[in-house]
Amino acid sequence: MTEPLTTPNDTDLLLVERTLAGDQRAYGLLVLKYQRRIQRLVGRMVRDVDLVEDIAQETFIRAYRALHQFRGDAQFYTWLYRIAVNTAKKSLMELKRDPTVSESFLARDDEDETSWQKNEPTSEETPETVFAAKEIAAVVNAAMEALPEDLRLAVTLREIEGLSYDEIALAMDCPIGTVRSRIFRAREAISAKVKPLLDKQTGKRW
Repeated sequence: MTEPLTTPNDTDLLLVERTLAGDQRAYGLLVLKYQRRIQRLVGRMVRDVDLVEDIAQETFIRAYRALHQFRGDAQFYTWLYRIAVNTAKKSLMELKRDPTVSESFLARDDEDETSWQKNEPTSEETPETVFAAKEIAAVVNAAMEALPEDLRLAVTLREIEGLSYDEIALAMDCPIGTVRSRIFRAREAISAKVKPLLDKQTGKRW
């Protein structure tokens, strides 16, 4: 008899239940699993890289304290992302610093096919094409920085983290229609900035 397949959420829920039952190692596994993703998310919300680790740590502390409130209705990482977003916002308010996209926005080391990088020109590498790619990356980064916080966060969760619209709605605590609107507006704003550069590249389209 084959065992039923388990999903990542089933595994996370089991680890939550074990943590609540007193197994501290179980929560350590959750931290290990999501620490890098939370740090990456926070890194796109704050300018000071020294704050990223502190905010990520505070996120996991707050999540641990609120773990009894997690009911499993949503994915655990969606619930965790929401805490991370709120923790980062609180830290930024306390420090009176404006959130901005990290300079490492395009320097990702995973294989997210929805990345804005896929829209960069692809051709034989020449000094001209390398320069053009860097120029476009800089424009994308600047366009992201110029976005209002809610638009920037929504498009980051969608295009970089790969969350679904439903998951983003949960993470940002807003209706799914609002999420779609924010992502559409963010994409339009970024496209408007990048399109003139791409138009200069023969045969390249946004």
